[in-house]
Amino acid sequence: MKKTILVTGGAGFIGSHLCDSLIAAGHHVICLDNLFTGSRKNLTQIADHTEFEFVEHDITSPIHLGERAIDQIYNLACPASPIHYQRNPIHTVKANTIGVIHVLGVARKYGSRVLQASTSEIYGDPLEHPQKETYWGNVNTIGPRACYDEGKRVAETLFFDYHREHGMAIRVARIFNTYGPRMALDDGRVVSNFMVQALKGEALTMYGDGSQTRSFCYVSDMVRGLIALMEKDDFTGPVNLGNPNELSMKEIGEVIIRLTGSQSKLAFQPLPQDDPKKRRPDITLAQEKLSWTPTVSLEEGLKKTIEYFREAVR
Repeated sequence: MKKTILVTGGAGFIGSHLCDSLIAAGHHVICLDNLFTGSRKNLTQIADHTEFEFVEHDITSPIHLGERAIDQIYNLACPASPIHYQRNPIHTVKANTIGVIHVLGVARKYGSRVLQASTSEIYGDPLEHPQKETYWGNVNTIGPRACYDEGKRVAETLFFDYHREHGMAIRVARIFNTYGPRMALDDGRVVSNFMVQALKGEALTMYGDGSQTRSFCYVSDMVRGLIALMEKDDFTGPVNLGNPNELSMKEIGEVIIRLTGSQSKLAFQPLPQDDPKKRRPDITLAQEKLSWTPTVSLEEGLKKTIEYFREAVR
């Protein structure tokens, strides 16, 4: 059945792929984005579609969409990479507090089912491995990453308080490292950094000794998981969405060098403050409740992403 769906942060990396999938499924999509880290270029393939609207707006200001029906809301509006969310940390906190309150207010007004794109960063530098949804995390509340980590934790609190107080239909997804085409070249995350450096023949910047681990999920798998969560009745989450295939930073760097055919070497730098040493999702809950498991292999996903970056760095 055709729905009207609002996607905040819809011009971003994951958001634009989500808009594509929702349009392809026959829905009417309203993309709302302030273009702080998102880009209209990410929307060129659907910009002229009759079922697509773009609204340039910052969720930290009240959201007015007129008298219409809005069936679902996906809230992805927040910078997601350390370089971007630390550029204006106060605004990052506002997006996750004031902005989330505005999004929840819209959902309450229209009676919409609303999904919060939370993050694995709510687990901080975890003392539990792999991370289950029942783990409460190990977060430095006053560190340079707290604007994002704590902001997302408060956003989850707000979602569940609105659910308890107003009976709102909420969904909370904890997104682990995601990669794919349309990642920003300057977002400072490991896959984009390594690919740009490898394609330019520069040394790959490796923080720490390269032993810290991450788990990488291809964007099409992530979008499929978000939609599955939104469509699942009687399940709020939170639920981990990510690929449990764990690699060290050194391993991912070596794979990217091989797949790009680069002669780049590894250049080791000090580890940033509060950078997690391990990160791997336990996706048992997603498998049980959503019948969701990532299907795109790391090598397949990296090859598709490298094709995009080859064009982007020219």
